[in-house]
Amino acid sequence: MISGEYKNSLDEKGRILIPSKIRNAIDGNVLILTRGVDQCLWLFPPEEWGRISSLVMDSTSIFKSKTRLLQRRIVAPAQECEIDKAGRINIPPSLRESAGLIRDAVILGIENYIEIWDEAAYNSYLDESEEDFLAAAEELGDLLST
Repeated sequence: MISGEYKNSLDEKGRILIPSKIRNAIDGNVLILTRGVDQCLWLFPPEEWGRISSLVMDSTSIFKSKTRLLQRRIVAPAQECEIDKAGRINIPPSLRESAGLIRDAVILGIENYIEIWDEAAYNSYLDESEEDFLAAAEELGDLLST
């Protein structure tokens, strides 16, 4: 299971260190990087990415505008990233730009995938979503008590 919240900085070449606890939770040294929702990037182990991309491609039609939008925004920009010997991946400029990544980043391990956020954007997201979070926590409390 991939978990944890970490802060790291991108270097001048657009590389970011993937924390060792996350690296140790994945098999191999390759991850698939793509755009996520909420202005972040998603990193998937190859087998998880294969499952998700197949679901997007197989359960949708190119004749539906929402389908094409998902394919263009999530599947098309996906790129294979190799973790180098120093534990870093290179984030291509187009993906850095789409997530607003300039320097300081937050890396989140979320069970079977990883999110990478610009630190300021992530803090804004947390502030803006506080009310929704409290409502979701309330609903979770109801589920857990049954």
